[in-house]
Amino acid sequence: MTHPVPFHPIQVFANPRRLPGEIYGQAREALLSAPALAQAQAVITTWPGYAPTPLCALPDLAARAGVAAIHYKDEGSRFGLGSFKALGGAYAVARLLCTQLGQRLGREVNPAQLLASGNDPEVRSAAAGITVTCATDGNHGRSVAWGAQMMGCRCVIYIHATVSEGRREAIAHYGAEVVRTAGNYDDSVQQADRDARANGWFVISDTSYPGYMDIPRDVMQGYQLMVDEAAQALPQWPTHVFVQAGVGGFAAAVCAYFWERDATRMPRCVVVEPEQADCLLRSARAGEPVAVKGDLDTLMAGLACGEVSLLAWQVLEHGAAAFCTIPDAAAVDAMRQLAQPGGADPAIAAGESAVAGLSALLLALQDPQACATLGLGPDSRVLLFGSEGDTDPLLYQQLVGRSAEQVRQGAGAA
Repeated sequence: MTHPVPFHPIQVFANPRRLPGEIYGQAREALLSAPALAQAQAVITTWPGYAPTPLCALPDLAARAGVAAIHYKDEGSRFGLGSFKALGGAYAVARLLCTQLGQRLGREVNPAQLLASGNDPEVRSAAAGITVTCATDGNHGRSVAWGAQMMGCRCVIYIHATVSEGRREAIAHYGAEVVRTAGNYDDSVQQADRDARANGWFVISDTSYPGYMDIPRDVMQGYQLMVDEAAQALPQWPTHVFVQAGVGGFAAAVCAYFWERDATRMPRCVVVEPEQADCLLRSARAGEPVAVKGDLDTLMAGLACGEVSLLAWQVLEHGAAAFCTIPDAAAVDAMRQLAQPGGADPAIAAGESAVAGLSALLLALQDPQACATLGLGPDSRVLLFGSEGDTDPLLYQQLVGRSAEQVRQGAGAA
């Protein structure tokens, strides 16, 4: 039986700069667009192992929570990497290699030629001379490493002090050199950038900053494939989307997708962050990007980011309906909630960063003021993105009390 989530405080900030979709549509189209998504889709769907991830209806949870519907897009099976980020980093690697190899070989190179099955030895040989790099909390680096291995280039990944050994090993599994740095995520981003400049490597980052926009845009276009899969599977258009954020690229990709498809029915996009890493909420309050300093010590490792991606901010500044923060304990409660099958609801193994959206929704529904601010009620249809599975299996078992495999098999359910 599914257990109720205990009450935890939730901080909600309604975005005063939110604009109607019709007004901001043209500016948004310059950032992310349907033609660019179609381009990403044409590439990613040809990769070995591609399949849409499941969209899980949670009718029992919705009934208990007092809303019309909850749907949860479970990214735990994506390409065997365990997270939606398999779509973004690897696609950006493909785009970069096509551009660089085209210049070096003096001919057009398409993504299919990068794969071993592309039967183009010249392309594969030239790719081996290119090195890609990035900083990561775990999932993005795994995607870049996997993409580099699949397409035959070298890869160096930087992780910061608190990234778990399990996540380090998962990245190294794909042949990348993994470098652990001192400090937090943002410190590792700076180290990766310095070393790339010194060595002639190419940074494949999911965060953007002045002078570095194209590659993060490619990453976000890859993410939009996940959103399109969800939208195509939904029985009705959502009224709300709760989406977790680190630097904001994922949240912006989700927000921009719905903005473009039907601006007049734009769902309320609620951006969720950990209390200890709330750079987007602080930025929304200030009206401009604000950095959060310190160790950013949160259990939700994939969201432990202190600086906003500028490209993401251009979307979320006017597209997000609200920003909110949740404590780590609430994320653990939501992980356990999903792990317990309840009536028609399946048991889902969700990582600690995957459940921030669900956690915020359930906490808001226990708070009348938060409900009023977010416009939640009995007619609300909520879409959630479960951005990762048990990407750190040992930590998952410690937090939930069972392994992900036991959860999927229904073993030990209370």
